[in-house]
Amino acid sequence: MSACGGNNDEHLPSPLERQTRLGKLAGLDEASSGGTYAWLGVPYAKPPVGDLRWKAPMTPDAWSGVREAKAFGNACIQNGRIYGPGTNNTYDATIGTSLNTPVGSEDCLTLNIWRPASSEPDLPVLFFIYGGSNISGYTADPVYHGAKLAKAANAVVVTVNYRLGPFGFFNLAQLKTTASGGTSTDPDGDSGNFALLDLIQALKFVQDNIAAFGGNASNVTVMGQSAGAINTWALLASPKAVGLFHKAVPLSGGISLAGNLPPGTVPMLNPAATYATQANALLAQLMVADGTAADLSAATDHIAALAPQQVADYLRGKSAATILTTLSTKGLTGSGPIPEGTVLPTDPTAAIAAGNYNKVPVLAGNTADEGKLFGSFLALSPVLGGKPGFIMNDATRFAVMADAAQAAATTIDQVIDPSYLPVDAAGTGWNARTATLNAVFMVPSRDNVLDTLKSQQADVWYYHFKWAQQPAPWNDIYGAAHAFDLPFLFGNFGPSLFANVVNSAANDPGRRALSASMMRTLGAFMRTGDPNNASLGVTWAPWPARLHFDASLTRQQISVQ
Repeated sequence: MSACGGNNDEHLPSPLERQTRLGKLAGLDEASSGGTYAWLGVPYAKPPVGDLRWKAPMTPDAWSGVREAKAFGNACIQNGRIYGPGTNNTYDATIGTSLNTPVGSEDCLTLNIWRPASSEPDLPVLFFIYGGSNISGYTADPVYHGAKLAKAANAVVVTVNYRLGPFGFFNLAQLKTTASGGTSTDPDGDSGNFALLDLIQALKFVQDNIAAFGGNASNVTVMGQSAGAINTWALLASPKAVGLFHKAVPLSGGISLAGNLPPGTVPMLNPAATYATQANALLAQLMVADGTAADLSAATDHIAALAPQQVADYLRGKSAATILTTLSTKGLTGSGPIPEGTVLPTDPTAAIAAGNYNKVPVLAGNTADEGKLFGSFLALSPVLGGKPGFIMNDATRFAVMADAAQAAATTIDQVIDPSYLPVDAAGTGWNARTATLNAVFMVPSRDNVLDTLKSQQADVWYYHFKWAQQPAPWNDIYGAAHAFDLPFLFGNFGPSLFANVVNSAANDPGRRALSASMMRTLGAFMRTGDPNNASLGVTWAPWPARLHFDASLTRQQISVQ
């Protein structure tokens, strides 16, 4: 037939080549291993380097020919943490040797796309925002590999790198276009919310291009966990994100200011003034560190005598590593969305209460033992215990958890401070202290934003992840800790930071059954805005009702309350 002019396979377009508005991409064929195709390291903005540092993201230049999209892009520059990328942009042993030192690159604004290995069009799209306190995180983390979720949910999965720490959120007057007294030409960039602007830019890329990958640009769900959830709530409240997404899944995060919450609780959002103070302190500390000024008082006087452009040039002349090192050594590492009134309302919860937000169906969630990941926070108050929960430092803990034999041989008294043992001691044990932390940290922000949202719309859903079937002693140490629902949602149980201490042959059947239901549930919500589906075996009502995701060693145990 080919001799008669029929189709010849070698002339058919490759399913891995897709035409975007910027140029053609060639992806990875993972059909045999995972039933998906993937396009990795796709640029959605120009590298924010040089004069583009602390500027709103710009559309990247188009390319000619076919661009390879077969490897993850760089992690965004950050100080190393056990949750971070190490020196090789993946989960490996270098994570344990690069703690508290700069890793990643400023040239990092890329995203990744997975879809089922089929030709089906108009698939729902998931847009995932990683967590990491807005100071760390990266899409190449194996937990976030999107193939299993794309296959299970029959959807397109997108994960996105965005700027972190002082490069993602920075509120300094001299960097703003109005600082010299002129008229602003970049009000978005003047917000200091560069990370949110990155996410908005990436969502615009999805709107413009996702149809080429079989995705439906009119059915995009934004999902974020921890800091990613805070950023998801920020997008929900942002007037700059109107029309860019159609459902939201914020997990283990909120958007409340201190004034929105009861006294004695911990907000997840700080006022713009907090970040202005931080930025000014960093500027002064940099000048002392390099000898420009003798001390902080002299640095303040010197800064006052400089023109805004001189300050901007000085900061852009500093290496990213110098900035990060100064931040960490001077205790200035907090980071997050800046409620400045342009990209993010000055009080996002009040904006939601007034109906001034992107009204879309919302599926929120938390884990039952959020506080068990934050053992160091117990030192913040005598009410919490007054001393860190972990006596094993991060480097040692990383090494132990990375080695299955060491993990199995570890005893709880090697990890947890003895004052919090036994774990079930009433009032003072690890379980009680971390539950108190959760009650003053996660729960108030959850209730504040969900109750406010519920006053505006009916389609608000909430789950509670309770699975805790890990081998001893890790089930007591972590249980259903912060972020432990993510492997279930993505279907990825290793290799990863916690894989050796969470997974076992004994808990495999129940764990995988629960994961399958969670992925199907996410897929149902992405399609319809309602997470109910047959795999749950129960009827799930909207908030304030809650669905409990749990499992025994051998089977899922899903219930409603």
